[in-house]
Amino acid sequence: MPCEERGRKGAPPGRSRAVMRGDERPANGERSGPIGVATLVRAVPPPRPSAWRIAWALLRCRQWLKNTFVFAGLLFGGRLDEPAALAAAAVAFVAFSLLASATYIHNDIVDRAVDRRHPTKRARPIAAGTISVRIARLIELGLLAAGAVAGALLGRSALLLLVAYVALNLAYNVVLKRIVLLDVFAIAAGFVLRVEVGCVAVGVVPSVWILLCTFVLSLLLGFGKRRHELVLAGPSAYDHRPALGGYSTAFLDQMIGVTSASTIACYAMFTVWPGTLAAHGTDKLFWTVPFVLYGLFRYQLLVYTEGRGDDPTELVFTDRPLMATLLLWLLACVAILYWR
Repeated sequence: MPCEERGRKGAPPGRSRAVMRGDERPANGERSGPIGVATLVRAVPPPRPSAWRIAWALLRCRQWLKNTFVFAGLLFGGRLDEPAALAAAAVAFVAFSLLASATYIHNDIVDRAVDRRHPTKRARPIAAGTISVRIARLIELGLLAAGAVAGALLGRSALLLLVAYVALNLAYNVVLKRIVLLDVFAIAAGFVLRVEVGCVAVGVVPSVWILLCTFVLSLLLGFGKRRHELVLAGPSAYDHRPALGGYSTAFLDQMIGVTSASTIACYAMFTVWPGTLAAHGTDKLFWTVPFVLYGLFRYQLLVYTEGRGDDPTELVFTDRPLMATLLLWLLACVAILYWR
């Protein structure tokens, strides 16, 4: 009877102590040690991001800072003090932000497999699996529709330019991002379209020098981004972005120097161009050139000494000297052009 009782109630005392000590071996022969705190922590899955965080990352709302280029026509076209022009420029900004977010989502859907192998892009919602491809696609279509409606409010010319922007991004995702140099030129063309849409929205003719300055500045930022990606990815650069296989750090360093000098030259020429002097009645805009010089030099300092050229938008938000320079340049332009 004692033996039967022991069999019904469980293992003998010696066996129970062995299990409690964690010395028991499982059936497969592997040793199972005691469960520690570290094991329990690893077993607990990380908390799921909130819906707002997922949406913020999916739409890349920080990248909307790039769309402030639509306000160039408002600022330098002499219409900053007109409420109707302000409203039109704001609509252009919203339209570009909606369409840009749609293109970001499309790009993330197409590149989700490659992004999962990237050290930073794998945290994007689609690559990380925090949002399904189906839902992301529905959001993309909704953004495209909303952006088209906003663009239609600005007139036919602005809407056609917005359509050209979407088409350019589709071409970039399918073909251009795989071709050396054309990948960066396509990005720069997108910034020029931003300026063009902003000028059409407020009814001004963009200066040739402003368009050139926008183009070469965008090339500078694009080459800086490619350099960072090339250094970060190393030998596996081609796997993350096919065009990177055709670049070298020495070549990109030369392109950064050339485009930086070109940006300074184009902006300086714009400030003393007869058309600018006639439109604003002042030659003092030249005094804003030092801000541009410092901003460009600061950007290159961050690229070469801290390796932070991956995201120019992130630099503006995180680097205080760069943000201060941008704000001071803007205030100086407004003061010279409007507070005479």
